[in-house]
Amino acid sequence: MIETLKNYFIETFQEKDGCYTFFAPGRVNLIGEHTDYNGGHVFPCALSFGTYGIARKREDGRLRFFSKNFEALGVIETNLEDLIFDKKHDWANYPKGIVKTFLDAGYVIDKGFDVLFYGNIPNGAGLSSSASIELATGVLLKALFNLDIDMIEIVKLSQRSENEFNGVNCGIMDQFACGMGKKDHAILLDTNTLKYEYVPAKLEGISIVIANTNKRRDLTVSKYNERRSECESALAALKKELNISSLGDLTEEIFEQYVHLIENEVQKKRARHAVYENQRTIKAVKALTAGDIRLFGKLMNDSHRSLRDDYEVTGTELDTLVYAAWENGAIGSRMTGAGFGGCTVSLVYNDKIDAFIKAVGKAYEDRIGYKADFYVASIDDGARQI
Repeated sequence: MIETLKNYFIETFQEKDGCYTFFAPGRVNLIGEHTDYNGGHVFPCALSFGTYGIARKREDGRLRFFSKNFEALGVIETNLEDLIFDKKHDWANYPKGIVKTFLDAGYVIDKGFDVLFYGNIPNGAGLSSSASIELATGVLLKALFNLDIDMIEIVKLSQRSENEFNGVNCGIMDQFACGMGKKDHAILLDTNTLKYEYVPAKLEGISIVIANTNKRRDLTVSKYNERRSECESALAALKKELNISSLGDLTEEIFEQYVHLIENEVQKKRARHAVYENQRTIKAVKALTAGDIRLFGKLMNDSHRSLRDDYEVTGTELDTLVYAAWENGAIGSRMTGAGFGGCTVSLVYNDKIDAFIKAVGKAYEDRIGYKADFYVASIDDGARQI
């Protein structure tokens, strides 16, 4: 694939010397949803598919972006002095935002570059194609301009770019997983402190099966920012009597003791999900470490119910996939990502995968009217030069 992409780069930019290749994975979150911006724990892993970048440094200040996924948009061009969000630049606002954020942070990027991207993450599926291209751009900048920056800082700047340049009020999980992923391990991340732990995720005889609803959604127009705002309001109410910095600071018991402080019923439900999901994630990692895969699966199922009932981010498509998974042998299944479409993640015994995909796929198409796509995922390393 890389040689093919290099040939595309030469064909697109009419240059072949000084090219370097980069890759950043997508991610899937096994459990811990909508907790990352609430100061809680998440448990994601990097995937073997993601975003490839072929890049070459220029001698002037021009920036030229091309994506094999959006060929009809052609080469999108700007320069180092004109790094502003431009709706016409579509997907290229993500790498543009990284360049701008690096510059604002004081890193020296004194020349432009040409870059060709190709992603094999299903676009809009909720597997973090945006974070993947951000991290690919970050490692690209580090290599091309010999920047003294570590991966944690690239992760932080990538989140800042998505928040401030692209206007998506996301937490840090997606960028962290794409940047810090480790083969055959998931990451238990405390998003409040950025303390993290690699947890072996070699599942004996079991695979991670991702199902894509194929329902398109856009985080910038979904209710993602609304949910975040609701949680912030709930936190403010709790702070009247509690000395806490985030919902992730609370146990279930303390939350129930003080929940009366939240007068708005909707905000109460949002906060309940954030608190209970955080504790579920901690319990799930302990279960996995102890080899109790059944309990891990049960906690995944409980996570989906909470996302459906308290956080209200699932919808017919995601629920249909999860219910069918529960009925057809999944050890555990839940929506993953922001919701409102996107993907589910299921743990399935290897000898049942084909029958599982067939049965769940049929149930989904019968109910929804179009097909879901399925991927048997492997856990890989984070963003890197290749």
